[in-house]
Amino acid sequence: MTSLRPDVFLGVDLGGTKIEIAGLDRAGQFLLRERLPTPQGDYDGTLRTIARLVELADQRLGIRDRRVPVGFAIPGTISPATGRMKNANSTVLNGRSLREDLERLLQRPVRLQNDANCLAVSEAADGAARGAKVVFAVILGTGVGAGIALDGRAWGGANAIAGEWGHNPLPWPRPEGPWQEVPGPACWCGQHGCLETWLSGPSFAADHERHTGQRRSAVEIIAAMRAGEVAAGDTFARYRDRLARGLAHILNVLDPEVIVFGGGMSNVTELYEQVPPQMARSVFSDVVTTPLRPARHGDSSGVRGAAWLWLTAE
Repeated sequence: MTSLRPDVFLGVDLGGTKIEIAGLDRAGQFLLRERLPTPQGDYDGTLRTIARLVELADQRLGIRDRRVPVGFAIPGTISPATGRMKNANSTVLNGRSLREDLERLLQRPVRLQNDANCLAVSEAADGAARGAKVVFAVILGTGVGAGIALDGRAWGGANAIAGEWGHNPLPWPRPEGPWQEVPGPACWCGQHGCLETWLSGPSFAADHERHTGQRRSAVEIIAAMRAGEVAAGDTFARYRDRLARGLAHILNVLDPEVIVFGGGMSNVTELYEQVPPQMARSVFSDVVTTPLRPARHGDSSGVRGAAWLWLTAE
């Protein structure tokens, strides 16, 4: 094997609750998948867990060449100015020299990319957006992130913040009536009313609690909505409308060929039928044909995209 053309591609998805490693062949087939819990608030423990998973992959796949690289899907990005992590909601990573620490620990080349960009790369390669030149991938999960793939490659931008959709304000906010969108909930980033504070799974549940006094999970609210409960239906209508407004901004700026959803809220099938017509009302165009699609590879897209970071570099 050589450093840039191995027969196996290793990817690691560094999540807030779990760290997963996968080995893919050139056809995109899994050769191995393993995961371990993420040590909470423990940077050194996180590094040790990654090293343990890479060692396990080497053993099981018979990798003896330390030059075989590893791609990482990370919950944030690397600052071009400092080379250190920034914008990670797993705040223990922020300010750390993660790339250098990983290369020193693993003794091999590494490539790091935002997890939402990895989702976009995976789905553009052989998923829900296969063949599309411009892909916008959204993670609607514990947080809200987004990534961009251009011609199958991750696009990070000049400041390494391309796709930071979740920390933009909700477009066309409504201060009146039941909406009460101004100034919006406080966000961990220091702002108010970020899209993440409206569109994440916990934010969906928090909006329901604000309006009803009922503390329910997102899954429970969706089930109640499907059972015909009016209050749950109203909560979902607000969520759907906010998602449509947020995506309309993306179409007005980037105009992607496909929008792909990942994360827990991506499993709400009603979104794919009901959001597009609402989204189109706010798009500056006479016609809107951009489809919304669930990620074909589901929660595997992050780790697959991480592995593809080296394949798409060839």
